[in-house]
Amino acid sequence: MVLILVVILAFINVYLLFFRKSDKNFSLLGNAFLQAQAELAGRLSQLGEQQALEQGKIASAINEQKLAMLKIMDEKLLAVTKSVGEGLQKNTEKTSETLTDLRERLAKIDVAQQKISTLSEQVVSLQEVLSNKQARGAFGEIQLNDLVTSILPPNAYSFQVVLSNTKRADCVLNLPNPPGTIVIDAKFPLESYQALREASNDREKIEAERFFRASVLKHIKDISEKYIIPGETAESALMFLPSEAIYAELHAHFTDVVEVSYRSKVWIVSPTTLMATLNTVRAILKDAKMREQAGVIQKEVGILVEDIERLDSRVDNLSKHFKQAGEDIENIKISSSKIGRRIQKIEDIELGESAQVEVPKLANDG
Repeated sequence: MVLILVVILAFINVYLLFFRKSDKNFSLLGNAFLQAQAELAGRLSQLGEQQALEQGKIASAINEQKLAMLKIMDEKLLAVTKSVGEGLQKNTEKTSETLTDLRERLAKIDVAQQKISTLSEQVVSLQEVLSNKQARGAFGEIQLNDLVTSILPPNAYSFQVVLSNTKRADCVLNLPNPPGTIVIDAKFPLESYQALREASNDREKIEAERFFRASVLKHIKDISEKYIIPGETAESALMFLPSEAIYAELHAHFTDVVEVSYRSKVWIVSPTTLMATLNTVRAILKDAKMREQAGVIQKEVGILVEDIERLDSRVDNLSKHFKQAGEDIENIKISSSKIGRRIQKIEDIELGESAQVEVPKLANDG
């Protein structure tokens, strides 16, 4: 509004400058305009003061509003800062826990890695052992040794026993007759099974199966001829396989070989089935021991019965002696009673100086 008044006043001044000389009566009009201009200037001054006052109030209100807003913003900022701080602290704690768990897991992973490395070295060494025929035989013998010694008592087995045919048995089970001494062989031809596992096509697989079948049949024949000796060993022997996989392969795909082993009385055993067999052997030994002890007990019972009969006879004799002693005591009592009566009669007799009294004779009652 002030701007409009200023524009009008400027327009009036311009108008007066252009038309002042042409019109003589315009002086009155100019005075009127000058007066109006003065009033307008005063009004403008008042309006300016009011505007300045209003602007001051507005500025003060704005400052107050700004302070209030700043206060609210400070409070909100403080709350946000506190919330963010708490969140950061929680996140820091969780991060610390996570890092701790991560360190523990990494430590476990390191331990597992070391175990895996050790196991890998052992697997490599096992492969090296199995690649050598002599070392492979020693491995089977060691496994057999561990199984036998962990289940049977020391007097129930022997290792590396030379038989009467000069053949050396890996292990011998000392069982009573029947069945008698049982031989266990641990030298299985593992190279034939490895060839079967490494076959890459049908032709190689057929050849490997033929080789595996022939190797196992030959081994069964060798065991039957070497370790089944009439009158010295049992009528059967055990062929120990140091691998469950070979045992499963034989019984799954080579049943004809297993049937030949049955007919040859060569029982094929794996570590698991050998453990069950050895437990059965232990039960047989225990039963034999119990029967042996039962014989000893029966013999002792017979001797005890004889002693009891002898004791009964001696008790009867003693009873007879006691009875005879009782009769003798009764007889002694009778004789003593008679003697007492005779003494009493003698005391009752009064002897005179001149009188002669005949002493009556008492009957001899014994």
